[in-house]
This record gives sequence, structure tokens and C-alpha cells, in this order.
Amino acid sequence: MFNLEKIVRSNIQQLKAYSSARDEFKGVADVYLDANENPFGTLNRYPDPQQIRIKEKLSEIKKANLDQIFVGNGSDEVIDLAFRIFCEPGKDKALTFSPTYGMYDVSAGINNIELIKQRLLADFQINLNQLQPYLEMDDVKLIFICSPNNPTGNIINKDDIIYILKNFNGVVIIDEAYIDFSTKESFISEIKNYPNLIVSQTFSKAWGLAGARVGTAYANSNIIDLYNKVKPPYNVSSLNQKAVLVSLNNQSKFGIEKNIILIERAKVIDQLYKIPMVKKIYPTEANFVLIEVEDADKLYKDLVEKKIITRNRNTVINNCLRITIGSPEENQKLINTLEEL
Repeated sequence: MFNLEKIVRSNIQQLKAYSSARDEFKGVADVYLDANENPFGTLNRYPDPQQIRIKEKLSEIKKANLDQIFVGNGSDEVIDLAFRIFCEPGKDKALTFSPTYGMYDVSAGINNIELIKQRLLADFQINLNQLQPYLEMDDVKLIFICSPNNPTGNIINKDDIIYILKNFNGVVIIDEAYIDFSTKESFISEIKNYPNLIVSQTFSKAWGLAGARVGTAYANSNIIDLYNKVKPPYNVSSLNQKAVLVSLNNQSKFGIEKNIILIERAKVIDQLYKIPMVKKIYPTEANFVLIEVEDADKLYKDLVEKKIITRNRNTVINNCLRITIGSPEENQKLINTLEEL
């Protein structure tokens, strides 16, 4: 049975969080002389350390309580803090399913945590039979599941994820960076059912704010308390918080742009099927498509020469390129160039 106290690092349990000036005073005043700030300028004040206005909007949109939401410096901070909170360096382990997002591996290495990488099946789904022994290992504290998965684009079977949540005594992090492009529902609605679940999302993809570096985590309040305890005091800048609020207050723009991307995704896939060098197109529920070609290394270089940049994934999936869905003009240029090549 999952017990949060048993898997949190002892030093994190005993840690007393830093209390900033803006944590101690949360109202509005005429004169601020508490935080050693410069009294001049437009960015002279520290940002809200708890990002309350963002959380209030997200609470409405995502149907989650304020104390179930963490706002971080990109979803990479969500990943990194999970290692810091739950994994003892040089001792504990984490697990993920390859091929997948490479930052899990990098963050594990930075935190001196062994990352077990179980190969996905041919259809890029989890092999539960091979997974079972790891679910019973006491030193495996985290499991990362990217769904829709990067770079494959597919959703991981919900029943498989539920099985893992029910049978693993550690924390399961579902990385939903691309969920806005999917027909499937987010796992945020399952937080109330599984105390070991963290759902990570980002403003970098469908919200078009990759330059702002803002990510979110949704979990039960006990886990969110740990995140808030460990994070840097002012982890999201005022500029980035403002950019997020502008987007959250203009959901019609978000919906229009997302719909364009989905329409373009269907068009690009349809046109890719007509190009002889494309041997296979993998199903996708993200804003990119993974294709298998005759010679990925050569095609990648040929496209670079035409000033079109894709992602060569040949080192992780044989002869595959990952192609992001761009604007209608960009997509047409890609197709025209592929036809010429």
C-alpha cells in the first residue's frame, strides 16, 4: 500500500522551507520595505512565489483545487524536483519506458539516480509482464510515463497506467506535455483516486509559450506541499507569470490555434502517405508525427540544406524523423521539398 512518508527522503521530510518576504505578507500595500528590493523600475519587485493568480485560473480550467496545483519553471523543474524529493542519490532508482523524453535520463544523471529504461513493445505500449518485477522493488521510487509519448506520438493505454498506479508503492508521474492535442482525457481527474499520482503539463506546446518556461504539476495536496517546500522561492518570473495569465485569459485564441494545428496535422499526414520515400507513418496524438524513411540521416541532411529542420530520431528508432506540425505555409514547404527530393 502506498505510504508517502516512506518514500520521501528523510532530509526532505525534516527540511524547513525558506519563507520569503512575499510568503510572509500576501496582501496589497502602499509601501514595501520588507524584501530589500530596489524602489525604482518596472521589474523591481519580486514575483508572487506561489503564483496564486495562475493557480486560480488553472483551478477553473482543470477542475483541480488550488492546493493540488504546482507551477514550475518549465515541466523540467517538475521532473527534477521529483528526483530531489523522492530519490536518495546513489541509492534509489527510477524507471521509464524507452524511447521517450530524454530529460528523464539527464535529470536522473544530475541527481545521481539510476534510471531503468524498459523498452516499449513494437506498438510503443508498455510490456506489463516485464514490468512486474520492478513494481515490487523497494528502491524504485519513481516511474515516468510520457503520454502522448515523445517521440512516438501515441497515448499509453489507460488500463496499463491504472494497473501501475494500483500495484506500485512509489510515485507515478504522467507527463502530459502534448495532452491538449489528444482525443483522450487527462489523468488529472484521477488524482482523487490515486495518492501516488503526479500529472505534469506545460505551457510550451499548445499554449505557445515555450519561451516563457512554465510547467505545472497536479497531485494531492501532500505531494504539492513537498514541491512547494523544495522549489526555489521565486521560481517563476513576473514576466513569465504575466505571459501565462494573458494566455489563460484568452482561451478562444488558444482554441483557434490548436484547431489549426490539428487540421494541419491531418493534412500533413495525408500528404506524407503520397511520398514514396516515406515507408511508415506512426499514429499520433501530439503536435508532431513520427515517420520511417529509407535513410533518415541522409534525408535529415538534405532537409537542412533546404533550411528545413526536423528532428532526426534514427539513434533511438531506426530510420525515423520526428516532424513538428508548423504553420500552413511551413508545412506546405516541407511537403513540396520532400516531393522534390
